[in-house]
Amino acid sequence: MENPDDQTARMGRKAAIVIAGTAVFWVLATLIGGQLGLSNRTRALFDLMALAGFIWAIVMIYQIWRVRQDKQR
Repeated sequence: MENPDDQTARMGRKAAIVIAGTAVFWVLATLIGGQLGLSNRTRALFDLMALAGFIWAIVMIYQIWRVRQDKQR
């Protein structure tokens, strides 16, 4: 049986990886898009993809918060 604190820590690590990965993707997409001369429409698509990644991370953090709140009861 897995310790609930280990599960919470694993969820936190996943959220951190999503945030870091999204940030790296966003920076690289912006730099490469500028170098290749991609259209603003294509760059906006990359921005929306990054926004989706950050929103997903916020949802994951909210789930972690809810798990911790349930443990305190």
